[in-house]
Amino acid sequence: MFGVHAVRALLARGEVPRVLWVQEGEAQQRLAELIDQARRGGARIEARPREELDRLAQEVSHQGIVAFAAPLAFESEAALWFKLEAWPHEAPPLLLVLDGVTDVHNFGACLRSADAAGVHGVIVPKDKAAPLNATVRKVACGAAESVPVYQVTNLARALARLKEFGVWITGTAGEAETLLYDAEFSGATALVMGAEGKGMRRLTREACDGLVKLPMAGSVSSLNVSVATGVCLFEAVRQRRLVAGG
Repeated sequence: MFGVHAVRALLARGEVPRVLWVQEGEAQQRLAELIDQARRGGARIEARPREELDRLAQEVSHQGIVAFAAPLAFESEAALWFKLEAWPHEAPPLLLVLDGVTDVHNFGACLRSADAAGVHGVIVPKDKAAPLNATVRKVACGAAESVPVYQVTNLARALARLKEFGVWITGTAGEAETLLYDAEFSGATALVMGAEGKGMRRLTREACDGLVKLPMAGSVSSLNVSVATGVCLFEAVRQRRLVAGG
């Protein structure tokens, strides 16, 4: 994984990378506290020239630090149903569903927004979904480690199962008649975001209880999926705070 936030989140969870590459020079002083924490945990620290880190990270900004750690794994579909059956939170579930989001930068940004909004879990299909790789973890700034991401075999079938738990499925579509701010998100909610351009797949759309759209006042017809996700999630946050009296 690459970057300060991702490495800090890893260590905060009590996980220690096997090896930590630190860029030679100024970065060693700038990241001294993080390096010491990793060393105390048992990580092997290696100073490397910037060219090696650049080559490993490719186009991702590594911020002078690269950790070699066990890869993240998706949570199972069974774990999702178990969590809903024994719901541990006072607030009703708020779930984010990503249908066809394959770009790792968008995926990471969506996870970051999900974490900030207090989403209880993110659901992705087994096919047509971005991997939980190092780029996602870097863009997510630690959210990939804190928000459970559930991988389901058949997304439409999983949405139907969510309804059995009383979860209202709200999809986003440019042609929807209902505006985001007129929809209800204070109860058990799953917000479905589709891929840029294509949007949700047909079966996913048909599984939704309702569709909403953002009010677009300018010349562009849509927002980047990660930006739209943040807008939608924080409308849900606003409504839930009103209901809770916060």
